[in-house]
Amino acid sequence: MAYQQVELKQVHKPMTKLKIFKRAVAICIGAILMAVGLEIFLVPNSVIDGGITGISIMLSHITTLPLGIFIFALNLPFFFIGKKQIGKTFAISTLFGIIILSIFTALFHPVPAFTENIFLATIFGGIVVGAGVGIVIRYGGALDGTEILAILFNKKLPFSVGEIIMFINVFILGIAGFVFSWDRSMYSIIAYVIATKTIDTVVKGFDESKSIWIITDKHKEVGEAILARLGRGVTYLNGQGAYTEDEKKVIFCIINRLEEAKLTAILEEIDERAFLAVGDIAEVRGGNFKKKNIH
Repeated sequence: MAYQQVELKQVHKPMTKLKIFKRAVAICIGAILMAVGLEIFLVPNSVIDGGITGISIMLSHITTLPLGIFIFALNLPFFFIGKKQIGKTFAISTLFGIIILSIFTALFHPVPAFTENIFLATIFGGIVVGAGVGIVIRYGGALDGTEILAILFNKKLPFSVGEIIMFINVFILGIAGFVFSWDRSMYSIIAYVIATKTIDTVVKGFDESKSIWIITDKHKEVGEAILARLGRGVTYLNGQGAYTEDEKKVIFCIINRLEEAKLTAILEEIDERAFLAVGDIAEVRGGNFKKKNIH
């Protein structure tokens, strides 16, 4: 559903040349990182990634043809599907990333593996691949057609996009047991999980934001303490209890995850009976979210 909203692209302002350049550089870096993770860590140790890339690795192993050929050829149909279903900008960014990935997998193929230790290769390969994919996603592209395929299936099946992607990857990683060996298949699952967690970290950022809702009779003291000790601005909202119909002030603010413990300490100090609700936020734009200087 989130992808379908991108179809309203005609209301978006055209990207400036600087933004286009930054996006191109970021996608290029992300694709190169993924190529490093594949050709210098995972592939030499017969460990695969999920999605179209995983299928490409197995086909390359069976046919001995370069990996980049299969990555480009198998993902190319999804470029045209993505252009229609998700938007021109996303499709072009994806095509650019896949081309860079295909080229650099060919360039890195002769490079010896950094390690022959399967455990280290799995961990670091998953991290590097996840970092590369995360950068590309963060800048509006993709390096694998599985997501687009999942969106198409989502319209006809009673499953979410995430669930469909998981089913596809479980099937692909299972096939790896027949192509390589079952221990390599299990290592591939570990690499996939590590890559997925790394993608989440890169896309969301290390400084993950959280929305805070506080209901307290001491809203002034709590608000001033947050401003003075955390350097975060607060907003007072008017609320009313449904049962008591008492008028209440609701404090709203945004902090990062490292400040959550400090906020809890402030509430315990000022009003330990205060109601606190914490939610994860994927992105914060506009406003005055930057910390104020605390002297």
